[in-house]
Amino acid sequence: MTETIESAAQDGDRQRPRAGRRPRIHRAWIVAAVTFVTIIGGAAFNSLPGLLIDPLHTEFGWSRGEIGLAVSIDLALYGLTAPFAAALMDRFGIRRVVAAALTMVAAGALASVWMTASWQLMLYWGLLVGLGTGSMAMAFAATVTNRWFVARRGLVTGVLTAAGASGQLVFLPLCAWIVSEHGWRPASVTVALAALVVVPLVWLLMRDHPADVGLAPYGGVYVAKPAPARGAARRAVKVLFDAARTGPFWLLAGTFAICGASTNGLIRTHFVPSAHDRGMPITAAASLLAVIGVFDVIGTIFSGWLTDRFDARRLLAVYYALRGVSLLFLPMLMAPDVRPPMVFFIVFYGLDWVATVPPTLALCREQYGDDSAIVFGWVLASHQVGAAVVAFLGGVARDVFGTYDVVWYASGALCAVAALMALVIRRASAPAAEARAGSTASDGT
Repeated sequence: MTETIESAAQDGDRQRPRAGRRPRIHRAWIVAAVTFVTIIGGAAFNSLPGLLIDPLHTEFGWSRGEIGLAVSIDLALYGLTAPFAAALMDRFGIRRVVAAALTMVAAGALASVWMTASWQLMLYWGLLVGLGTGSMAMAFAATVTNRWFVARRGLVTGVLTAAGASGQLVFLPLCAWIVSEHGWRPASVTVALAALVVVPLVWLLMRDHPADVGLAPYGGVYVAKPAPARGAARRAVKVLFDAARTGPFWLLAGTFAICGASTNGLIRTHFVPSAHDRGMPITAAASLLAVIGVFDVIGTIFSGWLTDRFDARRLLAVYYALRGVSLLFLPMLMAPDVRPPMVFFIVFYGLDWVATVPPTLALCREQYGDDSAIVFGWVLASHQVGAAVVAFLGGVARDVFGTYDVVWYASGALCAVAALMALVIRRASAPAAEARAGSTASDGT
């Protein structure tokens, strides 16, 4: 009995904050900085696939459909891994999961240097990179923010969300220059090294929970580190099955799938080779794509402001309708050099790129209450599946028709369908929302 009491006392001592002078900079900001750098490193891999289509087609003779299939596997796994990433971090810790993910992505990028068959591209860039980047998706930033911050949580979330765009701005022009001047292999090695450089930072400076270093979250009170969660993945699947029995889920998933198809699957994957078909240098096309990353930060913040003031359904309908119109005009804007109409398209598309996220999140919250974060994870998975389908079909269409024009027109029509779908999402009644929240509470979740 005495030994039990002494053991409990020692455990209590380990859970209490450490005495001593408080550091000038709270450890949470160091963790956030490491997270920011890690997300930028992950953006390097998201920047490269679109630059590889023409070089791989020229060197190996692989069809654009085959190359697009590898990109589609990457995008699909990125999305399908995301709902379980938080569960992995709860079970094994942020540091271990992120370090393993970075290593996996670097291994895939390095192995591709020696590939000789298209199935190897699908294995290295599709499977390894897809699983690795999926483990560092939005769940990573959300987990870090929720654990380490109480005050400034919105600010940190916005900054970490912008890290992906910042990485795109840095790596797209750099990788495009390397591909143009030295070939695709040095570019692949570059992004692999970018990941490997971050691994020591993650391992040395990242911590899973403030209690690991005897601190309270920034702006909060000290909380003991919870035991590793074992049922999070099961809950994610249960929430999916519950939501799938409702109409709004399929409308939200459908609109977000079209969002992914018209952004990551279409523009990020096929804009550079399409512009190159019209005579534009790869470096110029990649620089235009990087500029989108600047304006999508502005567009997302402004969209969040609008979502607080206007009906989220109407906002989504407007966003998708305008995006569809812009895609219909894009084939007429393609030229060997950068002209003002193309610059206008890039600025507009950047503002609209992820402007759909705040209203989609708001509708998930309205419809599914306490389960909304998990539901949004599955809606995000549909976003990446839509991106994967168009990444593949876009390459096939280029092989069949010899031009990307039909892809732009078809995507514009899809956006019109998404606008109509957004308008027919019904409002959730207050009693239904309360019942869902009560059901979640009664399940012990």
